[in-house]
Amino acid sequence: MGKAVYIAEKPSVAQEFAKALKLNAKRKDGYLESEEAIVTWCVGHLVTMSYPEVYDPALKKWSLNTLPFLPQEFQYEVIPGVAKQFQIVSSLLNRQDVDTIYVCTDSGREGEYIYRLVEQEAHVTGKQRKRVWIDSQTEEEILRGIRQAKDLSEYDNLSASAYLRAKEDYLMGINFSRLLTLKYGNSISGYLKTKYAVVSVGRVMTCVLGMVVRREREIREFVKTPFYRVLATLEAEGKTFEGEWKAVKGSRYFESFDLYKENGFKQKEKAQELIAYLKEKEPVTGQIAAIEKKKEKKNPPLLYNLAELQNDCSKRFKISPDETLRIVQELYEKKLVTYPRTDARVLSTAVAKEISKNLNGLSKYGSVAVYLKEIAAMGTYKNLVKTRYVNDKQITDHYAIIPTGQGLSALSSVSQAARNVYDCVVKRFLSIFYPPAVYQKVAVTVKIREESFFSNFKVLAEEGYLKVAGIPQNAGEQSMDPQFFQVVQNLKKGAVLPVCALDVKEGETSPPKRYNSGSMILAMENAGQLIEDEELRAQIKGSGIGTSATRAEILKKLIHIKYLSLNKKTQIITPTLQGEMVYDVVNQSIRSLLNPELTASWEKGLTYVADGEITPDEYMQKLDHFIISRTEG
Repeated sequence: MGKAVYIAEKPSVAQEFAKALKLNAKRKDGYLESEEAIVTWCVGHLVTMSYPEVYDPALKKWSLNTLPFLPQEFQYEVIPGVAKQFQIVSSLLNRQDVDTIYVCTDSGREGEYIYRLVEQEAHVTGKQRKRVWIDSQTEEEILRGIRQAKDLSEYDNLSASAYLRAKEDYLMGINFSRLLTLKYGNSISGYLKTKYAVVSVGRVMTCVLGMVVRREREIREFVKTPFYRVLATLEAEGKTFEGEWKAVKGSRYFESFDLYKENGFKQKEKAQELIAYLKEKEPVTGQIAAIEKKKEKKNPPLLYNLAELQNDCSKRFKISPDETLRIVQELYEKKLVTYPRTDARVLSTAVAKEISKNLNGLSKYGSVAVYLKEIAAMGTYKNLVKTRYVNDKQITDHYAIIPTGQGLSALSSVSQAARNVYDCVVKRFLSIFYPPAVYQKVAVTVKIREESFFSNFKVLAEEGYLKVAGIPQNAGEQSMDPQFFQVVQNLKKGAVLPVCALDVKEGETSPPKRYNSGSMILAMENAGQLIEDEELRAQIKGSGIGTSATRAEILKKLIHIKYLSLNKKTQIITPTLQGEMVYDVVNQSIRSLLNPELTASWEKGLTYVADGEITPDEYMQKLDHFIISRTEG
């Protein structure tokens, strides 16, 4: 019987595989070998696509006459800096005594591509190839992945979509960057007073640039409109609270042209006129016209996928998305959390059935011991499968990011930022075993003459999962001490309350918000639509631009090439002058590149290829047509 080769994406992962397999292996140059197996590794990509001048030296010079550049056969080459490791891997894969290759690169589209390129350039034939697909790097998960490894051919569609993604980025980048640089580069460099200006264009990158520039221009062109609200200060049992006037049916201002929306006036005089009218009869009193009491339940949020985690870390810790990805990848490699590059926010049934393992492991994580005791007492983990946090249909490659319950000793060797991120993941995970938070809400309507004033009160009645997650500060509702809430609870319809004051409060309309690094990732995940509401986001999961694995990198590139600038303290993103000029150039020439729906449809097409719903040739025809029509048009 021949030997098996295990090939991982990087040395640290290879080390974990060797450990899990309990190999008595000798360390060689670029691999480990024992009697029965060999473990080797790539160092990320070993092979890349060749530049146009490799096809024809004349293509080194940029010229409109040589566009569009659409090779019949694509050429690839070994990356010079890692040529030595490629030679080592190539000779191992082709060794006579090797009969099985276990592909252990990252379990995703990019990991698949890294291995397939190596196999292609090493011209491997006649070996049995198996794919190890895992969700975490714990020992039992690695061994399960090896035990259940499927034939590599079952991943051929995924591989085809990976090749197409690379070809698409390559062709759009080369053709459109050359085209726009040749046409507009001199004008841009002349204006910016730089030596030269290359116009960098990319399928996702340009679309993201467009989103930021459009938002910035909306803000720039926004004209603030002042408006004037009328507030009443009412008294009950010695306590005061505010009521806001609204021009509802029955008001003398109902549907009046003097209004700015229903709760304000365009002019201050009109607000003062209303106050004068209400004060005609002294002393001013208000009568309670309606009281509505209800309980509101707030369910624990769904688990983290990468985009949600990046958004939270940007908001809470001011960490950029690429830094969050780097941290969570490190936590994954240290066995602390499950696979990070995931779009899913739920668990699989199989994992849910074994969830007590994750919970038991966390008992060594000091700060959550009290929550684990409560979860054990409630027994909620037993019925997890029946909850909304488990849904096999919503999982494509990997389930949500959760703590494995293992590797806790490694926490002492990671940064404070990494410990914060881990804590976030743990608390979000533990939240799902708790009941909803329950708020007691009271809405009071007070009438002063025939005008209505509205007050909303909210108090947290049952902490539920907020015990773990922390209590958010709510705007817009008057939160209060329990004593005062009791006063509000005791109010009766028909009761007459003294009005202590009537005031005009000036407000102004606010411009749209700038994107920050986290909200940008969420907007990319939803094809350019930023949906602030967490529940709503989960429901209308659209098709994204970029993937969870690439979004942070794209943002980083735009900042690196100085099309966007990132404020490190606030994580706010704004376009640079150069970025705006590139946007204008694309807007005048290849406008469709700025369309998030179209960019998302390319991504969807790649998913269709991975799922075997369309062939790679069909996709390639569309791509060629898109490039020809835009470069020759």
